[in-house]
Order: sequence, then C-alpha cells, then structure tokens
Amino acid sequence: MLLERQAQLRQLEALLADAVRGHGRVAALLGEAGAGKTALAVAFAERAGQEARLLRSACEDLSIPDPLGPLYDLAREAQWELPRAIDARQGQRLPLFSDALDVFEAKGPGLLIIEDLHWADDATLDFVRFLGRRIATTHILLLVTARTDRSEGQMRVRRALGEIPAGNVQRIEVPLLSEKAVLALAESADRDGGAIYRATAGNAFFVTELLAAESDTALPASVRDAVLARAERLSTGARSMLDAVSVFPRRADAWALSGLCGVASAGQLAECVSHGLLEDLGDGYAFRHEIARRAIEMTLTPSLRRAFNQRALTALQENPGVATARLVHHAVEAQDLEAVRELAPNAAREASRVGAHRDAAGYYEVALRYSGELPMENRAALYEGHAFECHLIGRVDAAIGAQSQARLLRQALGDRLKEGDSLRCLSRFAYLVGDREAADRFGAQAVDLLETAPDGPELAMAYSNLSQLAMLAERLDDALSLGGRAIELAERLNRPDIICHALNNIGSVGQWLDIAKGRLQLARSLEIALEHNFQEHAARAFTNSACLGINQLNHVEAQSFLDRGIAYCVENDLATWRDYMRGAKAQLLVRSGLWDDAAAEAHEVIDNDATTALVRFPSLVALARLRIRRGDPAAEPVLEEMKRFLGKGMELQRLMPFAAVMAERAWLGLGDRDEVLRLIALAESLSPTRAVFGELVAWRSLLMPGSEPGDTSKMAAPYRMQLDGDWRGAAAAWDEMGAPFDRALALVHGDEAALREALDIFEGLGARPVAQHVRGLMRQNGVNRIARGPRQATRANRAGLTRRQMEVLQLIERGFSNKRIAAHLTISPKTVDHHVSAVLEKLEAVSRGEATAAARASGLL
Repeated sequence: MLLERQAQLRQLEALLADAVRGHGRVAALLGEAGAGKTALAVAFAERAGQEARLLRSACEDLSIPDPLGPLYDLAREAQWELPRAIDARQGQRLPLFSDALDVFEAKGPGLLIIEDLHWADDATLDFVRFLGRRIATTHILLLVTARTDRSEGQMRVRRALGEIPAGNVQRIEVPLLSEKAVLALAESADRDGGAIYRATAGNAFFVTELLAAESDTALPASVRDAVLARAERLSTGARSMLDAVSVFPRRADAWALSGLCGVASAGQLAECVSHGLLEDLGDGYAFRHEIARRAIEMTLTPSLRRAFNQRALTALQENPGVATARLVHHAVEAQDLEAVRELAPNAAREASRVGAHRDAAGYYEVALRYSGELPMENRAALYEGHAFECHLIGRVDAAIGAQSQARLLRQALGDRLKEGDSLRCLSRFAYLVGDREAADRFGAQAVDLLETAPDGPELAMAYSNLSQLAMLAERLDDALSLGGRAIELAERLNRPDIICHALNNIGSVGQWLDIAKGRLQLARSLEIALEHNFQEHAARAFTNSACLGINQLNHVEAQSFLDRGIAYCVENDLATWRDYMRGAKAQLLVRSGLWDDAAAEAHEVIDNDATTALVRFPSLVALARLRIRRGDPAAEPVLEEMKRFLGKGMELQRLMPFAAVMAERAWLGLGDRDEVLRLIALAESLSPTRAVFGELVAWRSLLMPGSEPGDTSKMAAPYRMQLDGDWRGAAAAWDEMGAPFDRALALVHGDEAALREALDIFEGLGARPVAQHVRGLMRQNGVNRIARGPRQATRANRAGLTRRQMEVLQLIERGFSNKRIAAHLTISPKTVDHHVSAVLEKLEAVSRGEATAAARASGLL
C-alpha cells in the first residue's frame, strides 16, 4: 500500500506527459534513507509503462564507484553496445554522451531511471549534467533518486543538479510518513500504530520492517534489529545464503550465486525471498533496501566477510563482462593483495579514460596501498598516475606528495628521462599552490637534467613548461624562445600535445606583441586540444583566451570563452580549471555591475576548502573589489590572502590586481597612499609593455592629481582617453561595454553634472563608501545641494544589533534567503546563518516573520 505519495505521483505523471509532448525534464526524488524513494519510483514506473519506454539503472555502494555504471545498465536495456561506443569515441565523453542521447531519444518517449545517485561516480554525474542541459527539447524524463543526508556524495549530487538549468530539473521531496498514515498501515496489519510511529518517526522502510515483525510486544529498537530478527527465522542454509548475498552491493547475479554456493542455492534463495528479505529480479537477487543489506553484512565476522568476498571475486572473474570496479571492490574486501595489484591500476586507467578523474585517483590510492611488493618501476608509475589524477581534481598537495615519491624512485633507478619529467611535473604543481620560486627551481632542474639525455618528448615538454613560467612572469622574449624550441622538437617527435601546450604559451604572450597573431595561436592550441581530447590543454586554452579578452577589455569575447570553458570543465571533471575560470567570470560580473551575481560566483570557489591557493586568486580579486566598494570590514582577510601571493615569487598578474584594489582603498582614505604608489612603481618596472598598465596609471592619477601618465598610445581606449583628459569619451566607452562603476570613475574627472551622475551611479550600485568620498570631492569643488543618500538606521543599538546584523535584518524583510544574503553582502552562507540566529535572538523572535514584525513595531524598519 502506497500512502501519502499521490501528490508526488501526480507531479511525475505531469512531467512524463510533458516529455511525451517533447519537453523533457530531470526529476529528482529526494529523501532520507528508507523514506520510500524506490517504492515511489517503482509505482510510477508501473503506471508509466503504457506511455513511455522504461530503462532502469542504479548506482552501487562500492568502495570506489564504477565509472559510468548506470549508463552501462541503461545501454544494456536499450540494446546499445556501450563498450564499443567508448572505443569508437576513444573515451571522449561529450561525443559519447551525445551518442547516448541519440540512442535514448530514438526509442521514442522514454523514462530513464537512475537510483541512488548519491553513490554515483563523477562521470555518471557528468552524464546527468549533460543530459539535463539538453533534455528540454527531448521526449525523455530522467528520474533520479538520492538521499538528503550531508554526505559528500549527496553534496556532489546537489552541485550536479544545481548546474542544470532551473527550468529543466524538478526536485520532488519524499517526506516521512505522517502518524495518520502509519496508524492506517498498522490497523490493516492489526498492530499498534502509535508504538510503531514512535519507534520509526515515519521512516517508510522501518515501518514496513516493524509491521512484518513477529511480535509488537517488544518492538525492535532500530531498522537493523528488525532486519536481523527476520533473518533469524531462516534455516541455517538460507541464512548462510543471505550472508553471501550481503557482500554484493546493489544486486547479486544469479549465475554468480550459483557459482558461489552450488546447486542448493535455488532453494535457499527462494526461502530468503519468501521471508521478505530478498527480491527475485529474474536474473539476480537483491535486498529490498540497502539498509537491510548493510545490516546483514555488518554481522559477518572479518574472516567470514573476507571468505565470501573471495568467493564472489572468483565467481565474477569467470565473466569477462563484469566491470573492473566490481572486481576491485571484492578484491579489497577479500584482502586479495595479488588481485588488487593487478586490477586496481586497470580500473584507474579505465576511469581516467572516461574522465572519472576522482575515481581514478581513488583506484591509484588503493593500488599504492598494496604496492609494497611491486618492483620500483611499477610503484613509480602508480605514483605518477596518482599525481596526475589528483592535480586534475584540485588535490594538488596530494599530487606533489605522489610526484615527489615517483621522482625518488626514478632517481634510484637511474632513469633520467622519467626523473626529469617528474621535476617538470613538480614545477607545475608548485605553481598551482602559489609557490613561484619552487616552480622556477624545479623547472630549471628538469631542463638541466633532460639536456644530458637524448632528445625526447620529456625535454620538449620541459622547454614548454619554462616557456609557460616565462609567459606568466611577462618575460616575453624567454617565453617565445623556449616555446619555439619546444615546438621545433615536438614537431620532430610528432607530439601534438606538446605543440598544443607551447602554442598556448606563445599565443598568450602575443597579446602584448601582435594581438591578431596571438589570437590565432591560441585558437590553434584550442583546436588541437579539442581534436585530440587533450582535456587539460583545452581547459588552459579556454582560460588564457578568456584572460586575453579581459586584458583587452573585450568582454563579449571573454564571456564567450568563459561560458564554453566552464561548461567543458564541468563535463570533464576538471575542477581546478573550472574554479579558476569562475573567478575570472566573477571579475567580469563585478565590472558589469552585477555585484550579487559576482559574489555568488566567487563564493562558489572561496567557500570550497579543497580549492588551491592559485585557483582562489581570481575570486579573491572580485571579492576584494566588492567588499571595498561596499564598505565591508571583511575585506581585510581577503587582502591579506592576496598579499601572501607576493611573498613566494613576484608575478605581474598577481601584483597588478593587488595594487589596483589597494589603490582604490587608499583613494577612499583607507590605506597607505605612499605604499600603494610604491606597488604601482614596482608593477611599472616589471611591465613588459605600457599596454598592460592602463588601470594602475588611472589609479595613480586619482591618488596624485596632475601626475604624468607617460605613453598611453598602446593602452585600452577607455584608459587612454581618461588619461589624455577626455573623460567624456572614457565614460562613453565604459558605458558602451556595460561597465557602470568604471564609467562613474571616469565621470569623477568631469564637471558638476558629471560628478552628480557619478554619485547616482555609485549609490545605485551600493558603493556607499565611494559615494561618500565623491560627496567630499564635490564639497571641495564648491558644489551645493548634494544628495545625502540613504539615511542609515539609527535605532539598531536599542536592540543591540550590530551594523552587519542590521543589514541582514533589512534583507530578511525583503524576503532574501540566506544564500542570497550571502551573495549580496559577499560573506559566506555560514556567516549569514550566525547573523540570522543573532538577529532572531536579540529581537526575541522564533521566525524570520516574527523578527521583521518586531523590528517594524520598534521602529527598526
């Protein structure tokens, strides 16, 4: 009996009807473990059978997820040979996912089900994202189920669903059963419904287990106890069979159980089914819920658990179609070290091939855990693979540790080529954690060592690495020279990946020498990367092409590359590059006047503790500008973090934005003017060309009115016009590119009408300290009748509210959610939670509505 699920069924039926008409959607059933998500999905699937073709799949609770496991299930049901498709697409996920979409759409209206998405691998989540972005014009309803706990898996599901357009996804809560529903179920079974509800709180699976219990005079205290009580009623042979099935996550194939338990298995399985512990799936068996499976598995002694897993591994290895991930799971559980050493590296390579880099890193970790008996060369290769996968998913500290171990092993083996390549990798990783000095040192050591060995791809890539470091330090001649040597050697060796990397360096340098040529070289680098599926090179090409657009103030071009690049990184699990580009996007949003959006984008990066220092920097720049302009005291820790980048090797691309935000702060009277002028002079001494220096010269002119700007001929048009005295032209140029704050800054140089217009713009943006500073400038210029601006609340202290708490209260009144408040005030959601709690406490309110009512009554609002 399915109670209290009619509303959810109606929602699903409406979504399916839309899909049949050609407007597909993703539906996510969300609820706690045991809430009844699967029962609801099954009931809906039975109703939908007449309207759409049903394809079902599920994720498994493996120690490391099976890459694309659910897609393999869906493909089998659709009679599509996924392994052959993967080979045909050479592991490239976007073409593969496009093929999958074509296959599923070609079958007519379809209902695709993926259960337990919280156990999904990254490649499967990427498939859900891919399909979700394109599903609106299909005849497909994708139904997924996921738990609502605070596990890492559930958080990844939430992020994946959040990256699907809002109109394409429908979240459907599966609540616990009410007391009324439990009483109704209990009455039909002649049980004490009140006692059952008190024990279960309405958890559907627990309710079902207690209703099936033999007695309600002493109810089991937990789901586990209820499952074990039912299991104790089995015969000895059937109970042993149940134990054997419990080591198979999700389901046990019938052929595997036959090989595992022999001819008696059929009768024992039938007994387990008749007692309601297992479900007969036709070609296999499964527990009615993962909670039940785990309850039985946890009763096994360590030796029995190992024995059952060893037998499961032996049975599964007889079938060549079994996923390597499943074999690794049982090998680890059986502590079969030889099998782990053989299988885990294969699983890592398979995962990496389809872009499941997080899972690949996990498999390498497993392989390394049991690698003590392997030859040094094998262990070095495992460390190298682990380092590469870790750096792709943003675990750069772990990558450095693994690569350092690989280098020591290669050194002990006397392998100069591999040792040199390890040094080159360490150079790259050191740069990613913000240690420029170590990056330069490792990079030079790599070239010195590799030049003593025969020319090979390792040396070509080492040259390109030094070219990249030179490019990042604006050493243009070195970047071009080293990049040219890398390309010349890579062409002889027929290595398009290295050509792609070096072209990226040279193209990025070209923006300061020959912009048209630089664009062509970056475009060619991106073309090679996409053609050959060089994922990291593609992400880097998107990033540098976007940065070129930002530096040249070509915001349309920059936005295009950022949108494409972020989408590419999301779909290929490239967290490091994705987050770096998100920071660049936040800076563009700041310039465009979309400050709340900019703060939200930057916080997506900053609030992630796993984000590396280098990746955080673009987001820090955006937040620093916002907090200074809004008068937020929380700007200080952001500026301190930015400043730390200058301590481990000075780079112009870090120094210039830091100097710019410090200059803005000093202009508002909040910083050391002389120190800022020193930073600007230092940046000027490091600049390879005046073209890059426009913003800092503009700030210097505000800090030192009448100072000589120098040669402005190669600067971007708005800066050039402003510095040449054409404030009207500069304001118009900024206006044309949709940059209101910069437009207002240009107007500050103008007449009284321009100053009044600038003041209105600053007030409209919420840049109160800037607006107040402009009022001071206007008074100095003898301007009368200056608008006072919004009056600050003066009654807050009566309730003991701080200024920040008053700001939070005002936004609560406007109906802002905590997440939106965080974006508006450029603070973290956790900080907002604390402020909201403090506001409610000080106003003696139990809800947001009561708080705003109390504030109005007391005159605070």
